[in-house]
Amino acid sequence: MSNPEDRKAAPDEPQRISSQDARGAEIILRSRSRKIIFFGGLIAFVVLVFVLGLIQLAGA
Repeated sequence: MSNPEDRKAAPDEPQRISSQDARGAEIILRSRSRKIIFFGGLIAFVVLVFVLGLIQLAGA
């Protein structure tokens, strides 16, 4: 006979996670320097996409 404890690898019901727990991490920017670095990175990404788009148009 099979032991009920042997079935731990395949549970009958999926694990339930609340939406609050599944949201993910928060971005915590407590110091001014961390805020500058974070927003500077976002701005740099947007500028990079814009420049690459201009290069693509110039080459076409």
